[in-house]
Amino acid sequence: MSGKVHIIGAGLSGLSAAVRLADAGAKVVVHESAGHAGGRCRSFYDRTLDREIDNGNHLIMSGNHAALDFLKRIGSDDALTGPADASYPFVDVKSGERWRVRINDGVLPTWVFDPDRRVPGTKLFDYVKAARIAFAGKDKTVADLVDKKSALYARFWEPLTLAVLNTTPDHGQARLLWSVIRETFLLGGKASRPLAAKKGLGPAFIDPAVAHLRAKGAEVRFNARLRAAAFAGGRVSALDFGEEKITVGDRDEAILAIPPSRLKQIVPDADPPDDDASILNVHYRTRHPVPATPLGDSPFIGMISSDAHWAFVRHDVVSLTVSASHAIGMDDVPNAKAADDMWRETQIALDLGDTPYEAVRVIRERRATPDQSPAAAEKRLKPETAWRNLTLAGDHIATGVPATIEGSIRSGDRAAAIVLNRRRAA
Repeated sequence: MSGKVHIIGAGLSGLSAAVRLADAGAKVVVHESAGHAGGRCRSFYDRTLDREIDNGNHLIMSGNHAALDFLKRIGSDDALTGPADASYPFVDVKSGERWRVRINDGVLPTWVFDPDRRVPGTKLFDYVKAARIAFAGKDKTVADLVDKKSALYARFWEPLTLAVLNTTPDHGQARLLWSVIRETFLLGGKASRPLAAKKGLGPAFIDPAVAHLRAKGAEVRFNARLRAAAFAGGRVSALDFGEEKITVGDRDEAILAIPPSRLKQIVPDADPPDDDASILNVHYRTRHPVPATPLGDSPFIGMISSDAHWAFVRHDVVSLTVSASHAIGMDDVPNAKAADDMWRETQIALDLGDTPYEAVRVIRERRATPDQSPAAAEKRLKPETAWRNLTLAGDHIATGVPATIEGSIRSGDRAAAIVLNRRRAA
């Protein structure tokens, strides 16, 4: 384990790689360009709301084994909350209809036989027809394989695709979506429970990870932006941070856990998928805590026939997510109009009557995820590179799953495994 491992980027992929390596006894240095860790998965104090909020809402599934293992490693096992069973509350904002999809625990999906447990307005044959997605070719989108005229499309396939792939069914690769279904819904309720951070993404995933790394002797450097990398003799030989240049020794390794747009600047030959898929998040503070009755024991509710897709409630803060805002025209809607329009939807979804909000914060993540179309999915990079001491991590890496928290952590785990195997073989 002689030599250092330089990890560029303290998002989830970089942190997961660092934790794996530090746990294995490697000397780890994490370099982060921002003044904080977490990347697109973080919490921060917002002055407008006078509250600690997440930059965006993230949902974990009980079948996300990499994410749950990461939490266990950093001592954050109890950081998530969710319903006692695999149930998902929904509301159709236009009609006012409410329902809860409840997936049974067994592998045999008996829930699709029960009209009270499945999506309302759907028939058993709708689910049978949807099995085509299991055999999707790499060039097929979700819309290519499901019935767009069925109620199951509007009330299941479309919201699921938007949430998981951050794009529309007409654009998202069916094979990537199937990977999530295969590891969660197909395994029954025990793998399909929806989970969210109790106190926020920072307290759940980020702060404990940084503390864990430092306890292991790892160095975590903030405000350290990599400007360039030097390559010589088939390896990375130096890292340029502007005022500081670090020589990468013969026994040193480097992991680039940075977004595709940054990766292109550092490794000009790299051709990852574009990372310009956006997400719109709107956070409201109310005068009093929001009643959780419409949510039941869930921390969120899905919204249909509305601009907003998901509403998360934490005390007196309601956080809305609009996935794929670039693809559905919401990136062009002014902040004030978006906030007011979606609050009216929220009043219906959460049964708030004419309750006003006291403050609002609109956050637009212009580069939330990579493109996850069939063509872009084929451009996802392998973690191994042409340079013998350089490995890649991030949600644009070919992990076999979409660009989610689970995918990011898997990419970091894989990068760490590659480095450790290379060192053991040396």
